[in-house]
Amino acid sequence: MPGTRKPRRGRGTVDARERVLSTAYNLFCHHGIRAVGVDAIIERSGVAKMSVYRHFRSKDDLVLAVLERREQLWLRDWLQAETCRRAEDPAGRLLAVFDVFDEWFRRYDFEGCFFINAMLEFEDRGHRIYRESRRHLATVREFLRELAEQAGVRDPEQFSHQWHILMKGSIVAAQEGDREAARRAQQTGALLLEQELARTIA
Repeated sequence: MPGTRKPRRGRGTVDARERVLSTAYNLFCHHGIRAVGVDAIIERSGVAKMSVYRHFRSKDDLVLAVLERREQLWLRDWLQAETCRRAEDPAGRLLAVFDVFDEWFRRYDFEGCFFINAMLEFEDRGHRIYRESRRHLATVREFLRELAEQAGVRDPEQFSHQWHILMKGSIVAAQEGDREAARRAQQTGALLLEQELARTIA
């Protein structure tokens, strides 16, 4: 599954922190943040409560660390790496996003977008989990903006928002049970990309 890292076995301070973080990552991504208590993370990770709070002062701090981990594993190590592997040119990589999504959506353990889910759980815009979730979503758009700029899109900032809407919409549709959501989004994206590139040439 994209972005999943199993807890390592062993001893030591670094290992204990990693076990807690990996356990929290898997539980939060699949069950939600509020539904998972610290006690469940302690039991699943096998790390003592005192040790957990030595590494993470609060549950919120642990959630923020999971958000950082999600960006690295889901965006950097998975989505960016896969789109680069599947296509050489920037325009092809934009479309390849939905090829990657198509495989993700069809997995039995498809868990949706953790950044969106976190925002929905913490609706207070002043809450730091909400703010950090927005920041991570902005990082995804920056990746898209860079591809759009490299592809020659006239307004890459505007385009990145449009493309991100297609991505987020397809994720929600997949969560509703639409197994063709990525393909539908890709078809719409291809039309948008063709239109934008035609404007550049003109």
